[in-house]
Amino acid sequence: MTPELQAEIDDLIAEFDLLDDWEQRYRYVIDLGKALPDLQDFEKTDDNKVKGCVSQVWLISEPHPDIPSKLHFRAQSDAHIVRGLAALLIRLYSGKDAREIEQIDARAVLGEIGLSEHLSPQRSNGLNSMISRIKADAASAS
Repeated sequence: MTPELQAEIDDLIAEFDLLDDWEQRYRYVIDLGKALPDLQDFEKTDDNKVKGCVSQVWLISEPHPDIPSKLHFRAQSDAHIVRGLAALLIRLYSGKDAREIEQIDARAVLGEIGLSEHLSPQRSNGLNSMISRIKADAASAS
């Protein structure tokens, strides 16, 4: 992992370290999700829908115009916490090339910031589905 990529991950972990308890972290995740721009209705297709999520989640990956292996992600969900989790994943993965995306272990990062242990089994499954989709899109782009 490059030092720059590790620094981005460390910055994210440090942000959550400033929050005292799970409730504050939970609210912060929801706020991150609220900051995500909405997708257009025409983008909410079955192809963009993440399978394996109880909530409705749409995830779009777009290649950089000059570097097809570099992906930008956009997402939306009908559930506040899931939308926040999508925002965290976008922060971790968006703008990275396929090789960098493969190196990022989002589950480990979410464990370090204390989110993994507080997610219900359904949300954990949905999170895993979003991560798998991002990794699959990156593998296709490389």
